Amino acid sequence: MMELSEKEQKIFDGETNEAARQSMEILVALGKIYGAKRMIPIASAQISGVSYKTIGDAGLDYLKDLVKKGAKVAVPAFLNPAGMDIAQWKDMGIPEEFAKKQKEILIAYQAMGIMRTCTCTPYFVGQRPKQGEHIAWAESSAVSFANSILGARTNREGGPSALAAAICGITPEYGLHLDENRIADIVVEIQCRLETNADFGALGYAVGKLVKRKIPAFTGIKSAGEPFLKVLGASMAATGSVPLYYIKGITPEWKVDDDAEKIIFSQKQLDDTKNELDSKAKPDLVTIGCPHCSIDEIREVAELVKKKKPTCAFWVCTARKIKENAEQLGYSKIIENAGGIVVADTCMVVCPLEEMGMEVTGTNSGKAAKYLPNLCRQKVAFGDLKDILYR
Repeated sequence: MMELSEKEQKIFDGETNEAARQSMEILVALGKIYGAKRMIPIASAQISGVSYKTIGDAGLDYLKDLVKKGAKVAVPAFLNPAGMDIAQWKDMGIPEEFAKKQKEILIAYQAMGIMRTCTCTPYFVGQRPKQGEHIAWAESSAVSFANSILGARTNREGGPSALAAAICGITPEYGLHLDENRIADIVVEIQCRLETNADFGALGYAVGKLVKRKIPAFTGIKSAGEPFLKVLGASMAATGSVPLYYIKGITPEWKVDDDAEKIIFSQKQLDDTKNELDSKAKPDLVTIGCPHCSIDEIREVAELVKKKKPTCAFWVCTARKIKENAEQLGYSKIIENAGGIVVADTCMVVCPLEEMGMEVTGTNSGKAAKYLPNLCRQKVAFGDLKDILYR
């Protein structure tokens, strides 16, 4: 049985408001399922279930009901990407009815005191938990980055459980909140060249399928900046539900079981994976930023398209704060002059691309390549930016 503090018991008994009671009920049920003995305080929450495409009218009604019941968050909380850029949805070609519903969803979240920071890379806009800090994050790539690169502690929360954690300020102590569950059980020795986002995306796509829910530890990766690391983790989370990984000499933790299985990942495997993901078709639209781009990635795109205009339309997806920075630095103007658009707080995977006349979407993201065919009914043109922008 879970032990609740006096304050937690009062919330559970409905002595605050109905939204808090309902949220505590969700957390207690979750804790019982996974054998948690107690609740632990969290420093922040990231909530999924933001795009109208993914939650629909039922999800919107659920959020409005929570607002009526007095829901307010107890810790800093922010959102996963929405289904459109709230300021540029017409430029993106978003249907008007979709836009109306999406705005209502964001209004409901804001009424609960949640920041309208809709991003899968909150760590690029100041939301960087400390090593060992407990959080309740929901988006799979953000969970991977927080656990692996920052050394924070979070399970992959569902939308309702992350929202419940934000309202109550706590989460059940189980899974990756516990030391004994943060040990790698498979070592992947890298014997291939890793030079681009597409390389790291394809590596993550393949390794995620190989290890499934295991925790991998990599050797042989000599250097990798945060943009490459986010892509690697995102791809493994998409194909294998991998919430945590280690890289020897790079990640802050290195915890490997003495009896861990060992496998080799070769150049042939990387090349085969890239070929598997690529339809070879010319894209109707190229989408960059899954997970959301850092300012350095936007600069690289601007430098590339300044030299030569791409042969198709393209989006660069990022957080609102990063977009504002890109505008100040002149990167957005360069991208617009080349036929592109920097869009904020959204992602190609949760946009209604299939309703916008798109059939082939280009990407250098292993995560996007995994989800675009099923969620958006798209053929994928996968590769390095120099390939997909000028195909």
